[in-house]
Parts: sequence; C-alpha cells; structure tokens
Amino acid sequence: MAGQVEGKVALVTGGASGIGEAIVELFAREGATVIATDIDELRGPELVKRITKAGGKAIFLEQDVTSEERWIEIVAEVAKHYGRLDILVSNAGIGIAVPSITDMTLSDWRKQNAINLDGVFLSVKHCLPLMRKTGGGSIVMMSSLAGLRGAPGLSAYSATKGGVRLFAKSIAMECAAASDGIRVNSVHPGIIDTPIWGKIPTGATGAGQNAPIDPEERAKVATPLGRAGQAAEIASGVLYLASDASRYVTGSELVIDGGMNAGGVPRRA
Repeated sequence: MAGQVEGKVALVTGGASGIGEAIVELFAREGATVIATDIDELRGPELVKRITKAGGKAIFLEQDVTSEERWIEIVAEVAKHYGRLDILVSNAGIGIAVPSITDMTLSDWRKQNAINLDGVFLSVKHCLPLMRKTGGGSIVMMSSLAGLRGAPGLSAYSATKGGVRLFAKSIAMECAAASDGIRVNSVHPGIIDTPIWGKIPTGATGAGQNAPIDPEERAKVATPLGRAGQAAEIASGVLYLASDASRYVTGSELVIDGGMNAGGVPRRA
C-alpha cells in the first residue's frame, strides 16, 4: 500500500540517523512532507538531499530537543511554512551505560533525563496546540524494550524509557478526554542494529570511552528470532501508528523486539 501518509506533515526528532533516519525516509516515500530535526548538522542535510533527489519532500532543522526556546522556534517555523502538523514522532534519545547505578554521575543522569524525557515533554507541549488546530493526528513516542523490563547497567535509561511509556498513555487519555482527534502511542524496539551502539558511553568508570557492544552478537544470544532488528523494521511500525490504518489505536505499546519480551528459546551450539 503506497501513500499511507500522503499529504500529511510530520516532524521527526533525532531524524538524522538510525531509527529516526529510517522513519524520515519511509514517511517521505509514503507521501508525507517531513521535518527532520537533529543536532547532527552534517547528516541531516545529506538525508534531505537524498530524499528530495528521489522526489520526496523534506527539510532539516537543527535542534537540541532539551531547549524550550528552540522548540518554540521549530513549531513557529512549521506553522509558518505548512500551517499544520499531522504527525509527531518523538524519537531523539541517548543511552548511557554504567556497570552499576553507583557509578553513574548525577550529570549523566540529568543529561539522559533531559534528552529522553524532557525532550519528549517539550515536543508534546509545543506541538500539541498546532496539531489540535489541524483537527487531529498521531503522536508516536519512541520508548524501548528497556521501558518494559529492567536491564542491568541501563537502569537510568530504563527509567527514562519507562517514563516515556506512561507519559504516552497519559497524553493519550488527555487527548481522548479533549476529543481532539489525536492518538498517542509508544514504540518499544529491542536490539536494533543502529549507530547508537557505538555511541553508548560507559559512564563514570569508562572514562568516556564507548562500550564495545556488537548488536548482532548480543541479539543471537538474547533474541528468540536470533538476529538484531533493522531500523527499517521499526520505521514500518511507526508508519502504521502514524497512518489512518491505526485510527482505532491509542494509548498502546507496539513492541518490536524479535520476541525478547515474550520469553526465551534454547539455543543450539
């Protein structure tokens, strides 16, 4: 089915790489005008160039999602140029791993909360009024499998993603009570092969070094399907929630994790 978001205007945070990049590309192929925001001022324009060359519609805006001032500017620019906003994907996030929560600095705790939780809060606070003027729409918040169950070394990350999960449900109920036509859902990826694995700092005891994590090797052991997911597979789930195909879905969790949350299977040597 083509054109699943034809004519819609979508904003995707963290849209320059990984899952965000895959979402932006898929939305554009499916007919949306996409505003991709990110702190990466190199990859963002390159992504937009690829999309426009292929006939899609997209722009890139530099954004630190923790800045309320920048959120005000972003939404004003969307309103000025497009006059509407139909889809918000709050995707920007970071992961900080530590051997133990006792090794985490307060600075890292606050940084992760600022991006993963404050950024999502600000996205809803400032985008919701414009979406309501549009007459409805879809908000998709990127949580994680770690937002559904505990993960050693990622307790702070789990705290933020668990917060996103319940924030999505609460906003879904708020929108339903307002009868504003806006649906709100969360997406929970498992082990996905994206650049984030090479960017996860090990925290205080790691002296700022990146954690040597191979997502494919980890997925072979931890995932019932025996492989890491791909960013495009998460993007397909987000497209479903953003489109009218999910018009009766709100306050729900879409888990895309290769079966990890369901249980485990024995592995042959």
